Amino acid sequence: MELKAYDIIKRVIMSEKSASLFNKLGHITFEINTKANRSMVKHAVEKLWDVKVDTVRVMNVKGKTKTFARRQFKTSDRKKAIVVLKQGYKIDLPGQFDGMQAPAADNVEA
Repeated sequence: MELKAYDIIKRVIMSEKSASLFNKLGHITFEINTKANRSMVKHAVEKLWDVKVDTVRVMNVKGKTKTFARRQFKTSDRKKAIVVLKQGYKIDLPGQFDGMQAPAADNVEA
């Protein structure tokens, strides 16, 4: 089964850590399909938002064991990708990070 661009990118991850990554370095974090790989994510982001992607880092996140009402269960495993856009490109998502774009070259710290 071929994955379409809308099947690969599930959502933008809006957490404190991903917000700080975006504000400091301009990295955008997405939750992706567990069958997707690095090149599929790159092509999907470029197709959906008409931008150029510099690098993509993909990682598997194991589900946690939680307890609710004396019963244990495991949350599902997921996969996430951290995407870095090339200089001059940005992604506009209403109400999220106020226009996601790569920081200017003078703002990047090594």
